[in-house]
Amino acid sequence: MLTGMALFEALVALHVATGVVGLTAFWGPIATKKGAARHRQWGRAACYGFLGAGGLAIAMALLSLYGPEHRHPEITDRALYEGLFGWMMLYLGMLTIGFVDYGLAVVKHSRNRRALRAVRYQAVIAAVVISGAWCGVYGWGVGHPLMVLVAVIGIVSMLIQQRYIWRTDEPPRTTTALKQRSGRANEYVGEHFRALIGMGISAYTAFLSVGLIRLVPEHVFNPAIWAGPSVIGVSLILYFTLKGKRAATPRASGVRPHPQ
Repeated sequence: MLTGMALFEALVALHVATGVVGLTAFWGPIATKKGAARHRQWGRAACYGFLGAGGLAIAMALLSLYGPEHRHPEITDRALYEGLFGWMMLYLGMLTIGFVDYGLAVVKHSRNRRALRAVRYQAVIAAVVISGAWCGVYGWGVGHPLMVLVAVIGIVSMLIQQRYIWRTDEPPRTTTALKQRSGRANEYVGEHFRALIGMGISAYTAFLSVGLIRLVPEHVFNPAIWAGPSVIGVSLILYFTLKGKRAATPRASGVRPHPQ
């Protein structure tokens, strides 16, 4: 029978294997043409890898919190350890799964956004929000702003998703409104992209929590290292969101600007 430590090490090995698949394949959909066969193949590989890594992160977090043995005895601040490697890792695992689920769902239900209001999808979003809220509360209690920051980022992301899911579109009445409605018909593409970038942020952050403590344990609580994936990922989201909005902005036809 596996001891708690042996089980934890087995979970780490599986987490690393699935994480490597996800982290490697993650850049494929970004680099390839959207909608092409290679884009879909890379995307599926990344999603399956991250789903596995997210589920295993949750299992490791629960073992860190409730297992019979103390992992990493060199860490003396057990409250902070349980926060980062317990509650925060559990939340990041849920967040990764939530982003994957939503990113795939908006494509599957691109013609029927109301399908995303089903209990099956809303329960996943609720689980992310609840775990994120507790991560933030715990982080505030132990005085670690990183836990609060990642909790806020994830919860805000879920609220943005809910805005898309529950938004009621007004019927088009003018030519401009028709163009705007046409642009919104493809809005799911932006939602899909933002969700999968978010998937990468949460997965890279969770993956660092396993690798850092083994490679550079003296920097395991360094906020600058942990915040790196969020800074890069959010920057990519903002860049492509603004780029998509500029491309979708209706342009007046047949009207030339007055010469200055």
